Amino acid sequence: MEVILLERIARLGQMGDVVRVKDGFARNFLLPRGKALRATADNKSRFEGMKAELQAKNLEMKGEAGKIGAKVDGKSYVVIRQASESGALFGSVSTRDIAALIKSVQEEVRNVVRGSSGFFLDFFDPFLAPLENELKTQSTHVASRTHRMADTHAYATRIDATNFALANDDGSVVRDYERADVILVGVSRSGKTPTCLYLAMQYGIFAANYPLTEDDLESRKLPRALESYVRKLFALTIKPDRLQQIRNERRPDSRYSSAAQVAFEVRAAESLLERYGIPMLDATEVSIEEISSRILDRTGIERRLRP
Repeated sequence: MEVILLERIARLGQMGDVVRVKDGFARNFLLPRGKALRATADNKSRFEGMKAELQAKNLEMKGEAGKIGAKVDGKSYVVIRQASESGALFGSVSTRDIAALIKSVQEEVRNVVRGSSGFFLDFFDPFLAPLENELKTQSTHVASRTHRMADTHAYATRIDATNFALANDDGSVVRDYERADVILVGVSRSGKTPTCLYLAMQYGIFAANYPLTEDDLESRKLPRALESYVRKLFALTIKPDRLQQIRNERRPDSRYSSAAQVAFEVRAAESLLERYGIPMLDATEVSIEEISSRILDRTGIERRLRP
């Protein structure tokens, strides 16, 4: 569909440009929001009559935007995102994220948005005014106030431990095992990953996990990657019927979830772990919180953080 733009649209064109866009984009966005007109002969004539008014409106909006820009220039806003140990973000911070953050707390910006033709839901006014009246206190409208931390060291420790657990999940990386406080081992789907994450987030424990595969179990030997870290190993086991139920939810009617395969893996794994004297916990009917607590109690690993 060809349309006449009534304002500048990023990566599309300037006001007055006749551009071809997908029909859905025009019908669902440009036309209902008054950002464009169908490029008919009548609308082209209509646009010429509207041009001066639109230009004046755009100049006014540009001036308002400039004033707002001056007010936020040089100010800092905190956006919380997860990052790796090297500082690389696992997510991204887009211009839309920043705009939303500023809009939410800057009264002047909110007033501009409130007066626009866009659909605007204000989550502040219905709640802040009653709270201010009840508490006899005015809101500070400070961005990210709720995310500020009294103990930045504890926060950094929790993030580092969580990043370590994610990076060393499922035996994907073994070169950092020297840093690990504990390495959980066991058959696939026995609860190793959620336990590692809970240990990291709640206690700041650097926990890795390594799955015992069918090849490992048939060899009746510990994987080579674990041989130097036997002192750090802690095993999770699980009853075969429960493990079969869990695996069947992931891969139904497969050899991976068959009763025979599950029974073999659990039996072989427990035999292997007992031979090496590795402490073991049956996690069948135990919550992640309780599993984590028992691991710390039995290993004597010191909690870096307290929940």
